[in-house]
Amino acid sequence: MQNPTAAMLVIGDEILSGRTRDANMYYLAGQLTEAGIDLKEVRVVSDDAPAIVAAVKALSGAFDTVFTSGGIGPTHDDITADCIAAAFDDHIDVRADARALLQAHYDRNGQELNDARLRMARIPDTAMLIDNPVSIAPGFTVQNVHVMAGVPRVFEAMVASVLPTLTGGAPLLSQTLRIDRGEGDIAGPLGALAADFDDLSIGSYPFQKDGKYGANIVIRGQDGARIDAAMTRLKADFPE
Repeated sequence: MQNPTAAMLVIGDEILSGRTRDANMYYLAGQLTEAGIDLKEVRVVSDDAPAIVAAVKALSGAFDTVFTSGGIGPTHDDITADCIAAAFDDHIDVRADARALLQAHYDRNGQELNDARLRMARIPDTAMLIDNPVSIAPGFTVQNVHVMAGVPRVFEAMVASVLPTLTGGAPLLSQTLRIDRGEGDIAGPLGALAADFDDLSIGSYPFQKDGKYGANIVIRGQDGARIDAAMTRLKADFPE
């Protein structure tokens, strides 16, 4: 049985400019793997409304679940919420439920819920809120798209809120073997192995250390016995 599929849309000029290194993709990939949901595609787009809308439409139609990160804060360039609304022809404005969360939070901290902070309560009409125990400002879900903050600690908290609501499949298992030979030396047997175990994913990840070439061979799949069998043959092909 095929696992559910997912995609991720990373939004923000700061990612594409190199000013910020994205950590959310790495975290999400690990969480989805454990849940048995296959992350199939990751896109990065700038703070450009037409590009965000087009990407949301494409990914939403192609995959079971889509996660976005970035662009739901209080500043002028946080345009993700409006773009999600546009992608689904949904109305967006300050929602009473989101405003109440923010009002209580800022009241507790003796701060004003000013116009900038109130932008974080602008939520599409049909959306369901995603809990944010870190900084209160909610994410939201419209259809199969989960819209989350870009700050890693907040993103991770929102993922924890959403994952239990999704249907997963079989967790992806893996084994790794280090082979101290160049890829040119191992490509033939490795290709034959991949053909004979075409139900598994077999990847070669080369490295160079102390002037010598090698590769880590990673075998992935859902059937532990099949992975064991493939690894046994790999070790026979390339004994230490």
